[in-house]
Amino acid sequence: MFFSATTPVMSKKLYIKTWGCQMNVYDSNRIADVLAPLGYKQVDAPDNADMIILNTCHIREKATEKMFSELGRLRAHKLAGENKGKKVIMGVAGCVAQAEGDMIYKRASYVDLVFGPQTYHTLAEMVADLTGLKKKRVVNTDFPEISKFDTLTHEHTNVGPSAFLSVQEGCDKFCTFCVVPYTRGAEYSRPVHQIITEAKKLTQGGAREITLLGQNVNAYHGEDDNGQASNLAKLMYQLCEAVPEIERLRYTTSHPREMNDDLINAHRDLEQLTPYLHLPVQSGSNRILKAMNRKHERDMYFDIIDKLREARPDIALSGDFIVGFPGESEQDFEDTMDLVRRVNYSSAYSFKYSPRPGTPASVMQNMVRPDVASKRLDILQDLLNTQQHEFNKNTEGMIVPVLFDRKSSKANSLMGRTPHNQSILVEDIDTDLYGTTQQIKITYGSPHSVVGELITPASKKVA
Repeated sequence: MFFSATTPVMSKKLYIKTWGCQMNVYDSNRIADVLAPLGYKQVDAPDNADMIILNTCHIREKATEKMFSELGRLRAHKLAGENKGKKVIMGVAGCVAQAEGDMIYKRASYVDLVFGPQTYHTLAEMVADLTGLKKKRVVNTDFPEISKFDTLTHEHTNVGPSAFLSVQEGCDKFCTFCVVPYTRGAEYSRPVHQIITEAKKLTQGGAREITLLGQNVNAYHGEDDNGQASNLAKLMYQLCEAVPEIERLRYTTSHPREMNDDLINAHRDLEQLTPYLHLPVQSGSNRILKAMNRKHERDMYFDIIDKLREARPDIALSGDFIVGFPGESEQDFEDTMDLVRRVNYSSAYSFKYSPRPGTPASVMQNMVRPDVASKRLDILQDLLNTQQHEFNKNTEGMIVPVLFDRKSSKANSLMGRTPHNQSILVEDIDTDLYGTTQQIKITYGSPHSVVGELITPASKKVA
């Protein structure tokens, strides 16, 4: 659908609620970009909205039920608008939409639009079909041959100091517990030039820290200007050279199988690459890793950690863990606890296994009793929380650069993240320093964050 510069477009309100990973946050921003030429302006609340979209995640337990519960709550806003004679479009996007498709209509007939993660670039046409009354409702969960990244708009006019940039999508690993290969499709990597162009737009919009996103981001293999396959390390070197406005570079989420020497060396060589890595392992038991189809063993993971710490001694490590996977014994769980003690994480995410419909693990035998899995999760989380608190305490007295990317609810306070990805609060500070990087002394390490104080004169705010 084409809109010329002279086409009159009425202003309409767009409310998007986003669940799940950073990729979904990125996708929600792209959805807003696509709908902007149709006159939709994103708002923070569903009141009086002309369009309401739930961008969903299928990873966590009971994701579908939570979506339907939220749809029921938001339906009141749709009815209120329609009682005033206004058409209110309600849509479901993301991985639940991809996985459930037509079933959403069977349970919530008031939903107008269901579209999967690979179809956002056709959203304008879908909305035109609805508003033009060509269709009563639209379901689009295709995996098109043309990548959505080739046609999505990326305006990035006001992105804030920290921004996400999607470089890779999908996964070919097929871990037995995971729905991503089925909802996001096969691995696809964007061309290098496309990523550099978007990074330049992000920095022009105010970003100084960029996080490269992908379901399996370190499997990145996008085409470079010579028509050759690049890798994530080469991409980051090129980004830092081509876009000098980037002060910080991060990437997530990684798989141990793709943690090659080039990428490890990038942590040593690139000043912009922060000393932090999220590297999920899921279990410390070789037997469970095999059942999960992770395609690596614990010793391989330890070797990677050793190389990383040799290359960047101050690196902070984060991970993901699943407890109570089918067949997990007490020894398997103890192997996980042993791995956590040996690695010593600065932060981590841990979950009790829950079956995802359609995955191989969902039909495995020898399920762990829920009370046993809950007890194991409590034990693991106690250890991980202790490690995180100790890490934060050990950074007390350090002087670190902090990019202020959030405004605190406290007066005269700002928040940001340290190079080690710690959330930091600085009080009694000029809030005009939002968007700048300042030298901060960490004065207190709490269990989940740190507090600091400004030790340098205020620098000029980044435009």
